[in-house]
Amino acid sequence: MSEFEENGWDDEALCGDNHGVGNGIEVEALCQLQAGTDVFFLIFSAALVFFMQAGFAMLCAGSVRQKNVKNIMLKNLLDACGGALGFWSVGYAFAYGGQDSTVKTFIGNTDFFIMYFTAGSDYVFWFFQFAFAATAATIVAGTVAERCKMSAYLCYSLMLTGFVYPVIVHAVWSTNGFLSPHQEEPLWGSGMIDFAGSGVVHATGGITALIATRILGSRKGRFYDERGNVLSKPKPFPGHSVALQVLGSFILWFGWYGFNTGSTQTVLTAAKARVAALAATNTTLAAAGGGVAALFTNLVIMERYTGEAIFNLNFAMNGCLAGLVSITSGCAVMEPWAGIVTGIVAGLLYLWFSRLLVKLRIDDAVDAIPVHMINGVWGLVATGLMAAPGRMLDAYGTQDHVGWFYEWGRGSANFTLMGCQLVGICFIVGWVTVLMMPFFLLLNYMGWFRSDALEEVVGLDISYHGGSSNNVGEVKSEYLDAFRKRRDEQIRQRSGQRFTTGGGGHGGYVRRRHGQRKR
Repeated sequence: MSEFEENGWDDEALCGDNHGVGNGIEVEALCQLQAGTDVFFLIFSAALVFFMQAGFAMLCAGSVRQKNVKNIMLKNLLDACGGALGFWSVGYAFAYGGQDSTVKTFIGNTDFFIMYFTAGSDYVFWFFQFAFAATAATIVAGTVAERCKMSAYLCYSLMLTGFVYPVIVHAVWSTNGFLSPHQEEPLWGSGMIDFAGSGVVHATGGITALIATRILGSRKGRFYDERGNVLSKPKPFPGHSVALQVLGSFILWFGWYGFNTGSTQTVLTAAKARVAALAATNTTLAAAGGGVAALFTNLVIMERYTGEAIFNLNFAMNGCLAGLVSITSGCAVMEPWAGIVTGIVAGLLYLWFSRLLVKLRIDDAVDAIPVHMINGVWGLVATGLMAAPGRMLDAYGTQDHVGWFYEWGRGSANFTLMGCQLVGICFIVGWVTVLMMPFFLLLNYMGWFRSDALEEVVGLDISYHGGSSNNVGEVKSEYLDAFRKRRDEQIRQRSGQRFTTGGGGHGGYVRRRHGQRKR
């Protein structure tokens, strides 16, 4: 992803061979037009990626119960706000600061607060990368929905976008990352291929979500009764609006075209135009393959075990998203048939892992973990298997190390690219786990992570946002009465503290006057 920033917009890189152009003025005008075209291309792509925030918001809102809609919507909004501030202050610097393809560094060390940006290329590249960072943070929101405190959510959103995610970006996409294919001496002569972020974005977010929900625990009544006994059958918590879920899925699919094609970063050459067009095609085919595979595989399973044919809309939607996640790594280096295969396998993996989480009693409110984590990893593996030589030449300028299936066709069985992919997977899993597990454990130990049991039962909208109980028919009146009683008591205690605190000031004055009258 660093070619855009590494090359800049010098005349030679953009204009190519200008022999025969009438004069220097025409050459300059052509270069300015090309530069403006690339700026617009990236702004438009970044806007599509940012629009995915709306898709996540709609999907999450439709997947939770009505009593928690306002809460999950605010958390999605905070992802964009916190992600922007975190990536502006330190995130971008850690990810791309100090670009130099001749050396390898673990973390960036310049461009904090983007203080020295002057060129349009710098600003648009920051905007494009911020949209990706916000996406990584948003993945976690749905998983921990309906039971996570607001303060904790803002804390780990800043942690993820400001430090954890940028280090992974630096390793894979920066010109001096140890896994970067743009290095002058990449790992094993190849480097890791993750064109648009199956691993960097989606696996990172998915692993974080798994750690978070494992420490946070399941929603009340999902797997255990009120006494803590395991339920014989997990209690389903269906979302309140299928329409919002479908709308969110379509918005995400639409935004993914900016995610994948925009990672080309320029369309001014025939090769780059082919890369962008192929990325869009594979994005479409993988999503379709994943949705169809998940829908009909579940249909066969349900008919076999229950005797009833059920066309499950949720599985179809998440199957499409699973296909999109899986193709994000190899969308520019796979043939269309490979894109379909990748999507189909992604749909099947989603079904398997979704059921596995339920068996393990790991509560994922929107199935973000099987969609993003397992298929982020599968996307990297699929690239290591099916990256085509000609497509690698267009996208990365080399075909020395390609997908393992193609290497067998060459008669070499060269495992280099696949080996780099596996090293990248291990790095992402290890880095996220080492940082986020103690971080969430600390939040949980301090009591900042999980909402109070009564707050969770009555709904986070009422608990944190002043929501009206008139819209929450699913909550028993005795729980609402208990919550109101406790809240009123807390308000009285806080008010009493303000008027009984000793010392000077208005509070002390009131206390002293009251004491004098009493005597």
